Amino acid sequence: QVQLVESGGGWVEPGGSLRLSCVAHGNGFRLYTMGWYRQAPGKQRELVATITGGGSTNYADPAKGRFTISRDNAKKTVNLQMNSLKPEDTAVYYCNARLSPRNVWGQGTQVTVSS
Repeated sequence: QVQLVESGGGWVEPGGSLRLSCVAHGNGFRLYTMGWYRQAPGKQRELVATITGGGSTNYADPAKGRFTISRDNAKKTVNLQMNSLKPEDTAVYYCNARLSPRNVWGQGTQVTVSS
């Protein structure tokens, strides 16, 4: 089973960019579907984007055209490049690794978009 550590969150003004990174520790990384999810205050956790071991991606509608998920299986990392950020993107962002029945979460990293 993998363990996940996120980094790269912070504060940015509307229209700005941030890049989130997630490093996986453990074996079998390339077998996992990796994803980014987010949870805003008072709201449920929601999907942002996922990427399979082979590189197939899926984006939630709010992320389409602005966010890009990528992975490096050799380095056991998954990244989320976020551009044109909006205040409504403010949330705790979580890295996720899924290989049924395993479902692993990172500790989360805060992203705040405000002026």
